Amino acid sequence: MPSKRSFIDSSLKLFIALAQINMDTFYQHLFIIAERRYPVTLYEQLVVELTNRSFSLQAAYRSSGTPYELSDREPEPYDQQIVDFARMIEEADCVLVGGASGLSAAGGGDFYYEDNATYRRHFGKFAERYGFRGAFEGSFYRWPTAEARWGYLATFLDTTLNAPLRKPYKDLDAILAEKDFFVLTTNQDTQFVKLYPWEKVAEIQGDHRFFQCSRCCTDEVWDAVEPVSRMVEAMGDGLEVPAELVPRCPHCGAEAFPWVRGYGNFLQGELYEEQYRKVSDWLDAHARQRILFLELGVGRMTPAFIQEPFWALTAQLPQASYIAVNNKTQFLPRMIEDRGLAVRADIADVLADVRKTLGGSTWRRRKQFA
Repeated sequence: MPSKRSFIDSSLKLFIALAQINMDTFYQHLFIIAERRYPVTLYEQLVVELTNRSFSLQAAYRSSGTPYELSDREPEPYDQQIVDFARMIEEADCVLVGGASGLSAAGGGDFYYEDNATYRRHFGKFAERYGFRGAFEGSFYRWPTAEARWGYLATFLDTTLNAPLRKPYKDLDAILAEKDFFVLTTNQDTQFVKLYPWEKVAEIQGDHRFFQCSRCCTDEVWDAVEPVSRMVEAMGDGLEVPAELVPRCPHCGAEAFPWVRGYGNFLQGELYEEQYRKVSDWLDAHARQRILFLELGVGRMTPAFIQEPFWALTAQLPQASYIAVNNKTQFLPRMIEDRGLAVRADIADVLADVRKTLGGSTWRRRKQFA
């Protein structure tokens, strides 16, 4: 079996060829992390190199496209795609799930970018006061005080932390019931860790359950659930939290941040590296098996975290296969078109239909009564 380093190199060379990019040009855009406390893992290396490779290809991404050569085959009708999806699940030895924002949005977590009924139910008082048209607008607003900022952030975190497990996740769980699987996610909303144990999930963009120091003075993260609950209770119908409840670092006294990418100095310490170790170790242990890379709801903001590594790994591993489900795009690279499936439809509908198909399959009935 090839070493991890040669595995990465061969994956990247094939992927660069797929995109028809000159190797020298690619490496001009590769940044090197000068000082690291932790060794770079297989999957993190893929993410870093593919992210930096994208710097020279921003035009394609800005237009909501991709620089990679895509299959020009006509997609099968929806019903046949559901049958093919179920068959690929059955034939796989194991599944690596890549869950992104579209998966949660399909189950009702659609308040991040939209001014809809869900957003108004949870954030209505902030929408009325500040004119926000989606939850993320408030996340990056220049708040006049820490008390006002945490009035909003506490509401945001409380909304995700206390959200019920959404139906697409339940359907996915049923689909994976007979499989060896692992979950990689860019979602920070804790849906996957409500469903699966910590060791089966890699949250590479952070987790709303934790706080970190805004100055990164320490490698520690700490519980956010109880402080968020206290802030929401103290705020009541108001818009601000009491000054004494503003979260602060227990070491230096600086204001805390949620441990998620996007709020400032995202702490890429031990907990962060643990996420990449988990998925890299799983890949290393399963590389000789028939892995199905299952991509769910990846948008155009961060394709290098799930989508593009999944393409590269599918191309590199001869027994691997790939499925993508998205309600906006239908990207299937030409190099993996014989082992891939891209479904453009509502993720909630697709997972419900695949669950129904598998529930009635001969294979599943044999497993149930064996």
